Amino acid sequence: MDHTPAAQRRLRAVHDHLSPTADESPSHLRSNPTAGEFFSEQGYSVVLPEKLQTGKWNVYRSLRSPLQLVSKFPDHPEVGTLHDNFVRSVDTFRDYKYLGTRVRVDGTVGEYKWMTYGEAGTARSAIGSGLIYYGVPKGSSIGLYFINRPEWLILDHACSAYSFISVPLYDTLGPEAVKYIVSHAVVQVIFCVPETLNVLLSYLSDIPTVRLIVVVGGMDDQIPSVPSTTGVQIVTYSKLLNVGRSNLQPFCPPKPDDIATICYTSGTTGTPKGAVLTHGNFIASVAGGTMDEKFGPSDVYISYLPLAHIYERANQVMIVHFGIAVGFYQGDSMKLMDDMATLRPTIFCSVPRLYNRIYAGIINAVKTSGGLKERLFNAAYNAKRQALLHGKNPSPMWDRLVFNKIKEKLGGRVRFIASGASPLSPDIMEFLKICFGGRVTEGYGMTESTCVISCIDEGDPLGGHVGSPNPACEIKLVDVPEMNYTSEDQPNPRGEICVRGPIVFRGYHKDETQTREVIDEDGWLHTGDIGTWLPGGRLKIIDRKKNIFKLAQGEYIAPEKIENVYAKCKFVAQCFVYGDSLNASLVAVVSVDLDVLKAWAASEGIMYNDLTQLCNDPRAKAVVLTEMDAAGRDAQLRGFEFVKAVTLVTEPFTLENGLLTPTFKIKRPQAKEYFAKAISDMYSELSKTDSSQKTL
Repeated sequence: MDHTPAAQRRLRAVHDHLSPTADESPSHLRSNPTAGEFFSEQGYSVVLPEKLQTGKWNVYRSLRSPLQLVSKFPDHPEVGTLHDNFVRSVDTFRDYKYLGTRVRVDGTVGEYKWMTYGEAGTARSAIGSGLIYYGVPKGSSIGLYFINRPEWLILDHACSAYSFISVPLYDTLGPEAVKYIVSHAVVQVIFCVPETLNVLLSYLSDIPTVRLIVVVGGMDDQIPSVPSTTGVQIVTYSKLLNVGRSNLQPFCPPKPDDIATICYTSGTTGTPKGAVLTHGNFIASVAGGTMDEKFGPSDVYISYLPLAHIYERANQVMIVHFGIAVGFYQGDSMKLMDDMATLRPTIFCSVPRLYNRIYAGIINAVKTSGGLKERLFNAAYNAKRQALLHGKNPSPMWDRLVFNKIKEKLGGRVRFIASGASPLSPDIMEFLKICFGGRVTEGYGMTESTCVISCIDEGDPLGGHVGSPNPACEIKLVDVPEMNYTSEDQPNPRGEICVRGPIVFRGYHKDETQTREVIDEDGWLHTGDIGTWLPGGRLKIIDRKKNIFKLAQGEYIAPEKIENVYAKCKFVAQCFVYGDSLNASLVAVVSVDLDVLKAWAASEGIMYNDLTQLCNDPRAKAVVLTEMDAAGRDAQLRGFEFVKAVTLVTEPFTLENGLLTPTFKIKRPQAKEYFAKAISDMYSELSKTDSSQKTL
């Protein structure tokens, strides 16, 4: 982005306005007399004009690299691709631990057994050579259809070394989506585990592009044979490894602009969209995101977040770069804590849902311990909290007395905790800092930006925001007049978050139309998230532009689709489905069909004074929810798309009461406000009955 003459002129023009100070106060920038108004309080960010002609200072960048977006690792500019990154690490960290697993060949679980960087490098060459031996041409798409384990990363490195394109496939998408992706990305080889092999074979005729299936963890004598007429060969991973070892091929290195992966995201409107990400995208993203981090071979990371998603994928690029050891979980998230106790990681990246669970577990244990222990915990917590709030070092006594025992829950060594995928509530972030110590950060990103767009800076004491820009991108907010968000808003500008820089993806695979909807002619990626700038150059996400939102686990919800399903129920005249990223499930407000409800009440012999009383009757709510569940099952809604609680109202949604648009669509922000009490009551009711629904 930064090499055009116009950009150079722009940078020269603003260069003199920038004057970072050496002190460590949150406001790192002295206000220069000429530009004081632009730079007075942008602590972690700097602001530049997007175009000098318009004079609008609206583009934010990281203070750490204000005049040049980062596209390479500053200390290793020769690393331009994922292949370069791995080659360097195999060389530098050859005998250090890299990939660890507890699961034995016979399925039992023990201590972690490790493979070094050197050994992983050898295996990567063998797997890549094996694919060439089986006639897979350079540039082919390779499907990865299994959960996190060492072979996933070895295969990913093989794809980088021999210029194949990796295409993760994952079960939560369902078989139809897998078929769609395989044919859309012209996948020629699928790596899977024995458990998914039979499913794949059941629809072989629907995936004619596939010519080779490699079974990871399969035994040679248990591989089913398929008729040669299918044109498909099935081999085990170990056989591919041996064939490759005996027929080693030289690398076929990619260029930074070559495609590294096509990452399919669950489309909210039907078919999945394939985000095309290059080698350069990944290197820029990780180089920018780790500029201030000090990691090394003594660090240990636990891998359990799905490798099919960008969050874990980008973390793995970081891990290779710093020579970190990765231990894999057993494959069962219920046993994650046991895996962590054995592995004792130093780095833990997760999602709010798990941090909420850890919080609930610890608070519950403290409450049930009662008496002295509870008082001690509260005293320690408050003392440490006060110290942190005032920027002081808390007394080590509190860790010895209280928090070291709690730290053991994550293995006892975690020094870096990151959260992403949906917002972490500020009190939970504070709780993690107090209980576990070390650095706790929260980031914001998306597949289309190769993960991190912004992240909370080290030393920033505030929570409830997503920090300053990744040094590899710049951010601006664009007005959304239809939602009343503008750059003129007081006290802080608001608008749609747009991102530009070397982390922005190429576009959606074979979908020019959707690509043009998100990347404009100036190269800005429109995220669909609404943000605001807080003082100190911190970004906070406050809304979604489209009527699409995320639940606490990170699943996307398209409420209209669900409302249309529920509208088929006889009791439902109109329906408003609500959810947000602080809650794990959906709730609904239903304007009932009064005649149907009255008839039901009569048939059940239920007496009532008025219809409002009938709507509040738990039996009425239960029967409506049962009907809605049945409709949801008929329409094959996914588990998280079912509403878990319902409020019945007698009043219809109309133009007059401000709940409908002229085209009879629900006005969502107005409905949310109108039914705020009902929504909050439903969530507090749910949180009593189900601890995983903990509302924050």
